[in-house]
Amino acid sequence: MAGSLQDQLLKAGLADTKQAKAIQKEKRKQGKVAKEHRHEKIDEVKAAARQAAAAKAARDRSLNQERNEAAARKAINAQIKQLIEVHREARTEGSLDFNFTDGKKIKKLSVTGQQRARLISGLLKIVKSGDRYELVPAPIADKIAQRDPGRVIDCRGDNEPELTEQEKDWYKDFEIPDDLDW
Repeated sequence: MAGSLQDQLLKAGLADTKQAKAIQKEKRKQGKVAKEHRHEKIDEVKAAARQAAAAKAARDRSLNQERNEAAARKAINAQIKQLIEVHREARTEGSLDFNFTDGKKIKKLSVTGQQRARLISGLLKIVKSGDRYELVPAPIADKIAQRDPGRVIDCRGDNEPELTEQEKDWYKDFEIPDDLDW
């Protein structure tokens, strides 16, 4: 009994050739429809895979950007630390207290008379190094300010508002004592 079931039914006379051709035609149609549906499903799967890959790539890019920014901040902090360590003024316990503002807090630093004069003139500046304050020359402080402006404290008082003529006239009646140090 070799041959397909269709051939056997034709030989037995249970089916005719018209019915056999109609069945074959129907099978081909079903095969084409199945192929078309499979391609659509495959395309949907491919589209979902592409979308997932694009989302993963975007997430990876943002993570890499965050890592690069963190590495850049770390490198800048290391440069600032090195600049401070190399160029800081040696501070022995000075006889004078120098008061300055850090944000909204008033801080005190013991300095010598020469260091105090250089701080007031702007030749020296105060720089934050962790929880400590160090004295560095103004050009080095400018380099630090380029990297992180929040670390440098300028004590010259240039950023105070100018007084109007009326305010100046009002203050001229009051003398400032010579022994007053700020």
